[in-house]
Amino acid sequence: MNKALFYLLLLVLFPVAAVIVITPMDSQKQYIFGLISISLLFLLGLSKSKQVSIVMVILSALMSTRYIYWRATETLHFNSEIEAILGIGLFIAELYVWLILILGFLQTTWPLKRTIEPLPDDISLWPTVDVYVPTYNESLDVVRDTVLAAQCIDYPRDKLKIYLLDDGKRSEFAVFAADVGVGYITREDNSHAKAGNLNHAMKITKGELICVFDCDHVATRTFLQATTGAFLTDPKLALLQTPHYFYSPDPFERNLRAARNVPNEGALFYGPVQQGNDNWNATFFCGSCAVIRRSALEEIGGFAVETVTEDAHTALKMQRLGWGSAFLAIPLAAGLATERLGLHVVQRTRWARGMTQIFRVDNPLLGRGLKWQQRLCYLNAMLHFQFGLPRVVFLTAPLAYLLFNLNIIHSSASLIFAYVLPHLVMSLYVNSRMNGRFRYTFWGEIYETVMAFHLVIPTLLTMLSPKHGKFNVTDKGGLLDVGFFDFNIVRPHVITAVLLLVGVVAGITRAVAHDYFGVDPYVIALNVGWAIFSLIILMAAIAVARETRQIRKTIRIEVKIPVIIHYASGISSRTTTVNLSMGGAQITAPDNRHENDEIEEIDLLLHSGAICIPVKTMGANDGVIRMKFEEMPLSRRRELVRVVLARADAWIQPPHQPDNPLRSLLTIIRTVFELFWLTWQARRDKRKASKAAASKVQEDNAA
Repeated sequence: MNKALFYLLLLVLFPVAAVIVITPMDSQKQYIFGLISISLLFLLGLSKSKQVSIVMVILSALMSTRYIYWRATETLHFNSEIEAILGIGLFIAELYVWLILILGFLQTTWPLKRTIEPLPDDISLWPTVDVYVPTYNESLDVVRDTVLAAQCIDYPRDKLKIYLLDDGKRSEFAVFAADVGVGYITREDNSHAKAGNLNHAMKITKGELICVFDCDHVATRTFLQATTGAFLTDPKLALLQTPHYFYSPDPFERNLRAARNVPNEGALFYGPVQQGNDNWNATFFCGSCAVIRRSALEEIGGFAVETVTEDAHTALKMQRLGWGSAFLAIPLAAGLATERLGLHVVQRTRWARGMTQIFRVDNPLLGRGLKWQQRLCYLNAMLHFQFGLPRVVFLTAPLAYLLFNLNIIHSSASLIFAYVLPHLVMSLYVNSRMNGRFRYTFWGEIYETVMAFHLVIPTLLTMLSPKHGKFNVTDKGGLLDVGFFDFNIVRPHVITAVLLLVGVVAGITRAVAHDYFGVDPYVIALNVGWAIFSLIILMAAIAVARETRQIRKTIRIEVKIPVIIHYASGISSRTTTVNLSMGGAQITAPDNRHENDEIEEIDLLLHSGAICIPVKTMGANDGVIRMKFEEMPLSRRRELVRVVLARADAWIQPPHQPDNPLRSLLTIIRTVFELFWLTWQARRDKRKASKAAASKVQEDNAA
């Protein structure tokens, strides 16, 4: 659309929008208006047109704005100071959510679905690339395969150099780097943590492009061929970011059965959000799985060191100088997710502190160089991490009335419901339509609730003192021999859940005897319903703290590859793998020979040739043989990495089923039920084991 026509249309429609937002109505008229609006939205939802989606976004934004306007002009009247403090606090939290909603619509309504820019046929024109693998305190077991995968990248050897950046200054890492033939860089101090490590390497290396992989992120063979072509096509492109894909389950996926079948926590960001950022040239650098132009980095003085999120700040600095950024939504590398909820909280807290630091020291709304769309995209990212306090306010707000009889919204229950219903229903429906394959309805509440209580103090302190805190490295590659309930992480959640339960009981009691207590049963019903929903979300968040055992060092990947089995007798058989990991394999048993004839080796048959790996049989059942790989030389392990982790299509997954809000809510309720059921089962099994052990002791003593 022509710009002039667009702005003329906005000018014409503005009075209509203003009328929709500010026209006062009583509860009956507002109900009718709200139900008509919801019905219209559902009718529009029958169409899959992109233009219709934009109309739906506008309608939802208008109804949410109408709700906020009504709250600001009609409901902020209070009878006491404590009601005023709590009521205004709730309104500010709602205002925050409204702002995030509007900014989110701007960010995700126009995603740019970028495709791969092919490299020229003349290889001499391809840019030179330095691959950096920074590490500090991670084990060699974690780092080894990342380096080997980088060596498997299909790119001219004379144009690719790989460097292990060891801030831990460990001799075994230096020996490993020499053994596999990659560069090894260390430095005298650890100033500025990861950013300082990368900047030090920049002074020593000379590649035109710099590719960064966190030490647990293994690249596929096509990584550079899929990403570097864009830098030749666009000389002003400074950054190309790819998704952070995790081949191990995060705490939500591991500890909640239902979470294994829903999009993970990062899917929304590495989908519609980053694609939307790309449309506005506001793609964030995420610290890994990205390619950056050296000249752009040199122009801003290297990787940003002023904050603990050096990645996003580095992208912001380059974009201020007019450099371009891009996001390619194809998973071309994969890494390890945080193993435990405690580590997850530590990592997210660092991200929140870092984005808050950027907001204070290099606010995107201020300074030169950014377009207004870029400023708003960055603003949304920085404000998003302030969700801790608003989320706590929403969880606890119904307690003000249920436990203390405080009216923090000056309105009748009927009018509140009439205004809030279209606001909530329309925003949920539109978000489900726009982003439902990347974030199921209500799961965002669980992700945020897990973090909320832990973010309040760090974000407030950082907002007041931006230099507060230091860079923390997230531990990766750990194991958990025994499952346990991490009460320390969810202590505030449990306390709040108990208070909500008491509030619900008190509310129901007052509703039943409303004549005696002199209360409006509809107000009680509204607050009880609110408290029950908060309780469901809280209990689902608490369920994440039920840590399950993590005893497998390597993650299995479903892949079917032809195999030749070599038995001790000298006989060989052909079959295929069921799955593979860096530690072993499961293969389909071609017959029953393995029961009497030991398997010594297997050959994995690839297009590039066969890989012979010594194995030890660990067991067999249901026609599947489980084998553990024996020690192998690095050259052979590199080939195994190429097969298991570095395949071009290794991390391409089919899209999730479309979101269904009602089904999503029922899934969360089932998760809450499973928390109690599984806890009861665990205690029952523990009692049985204790009784069995005691019985055995008695038998031994009797003997």
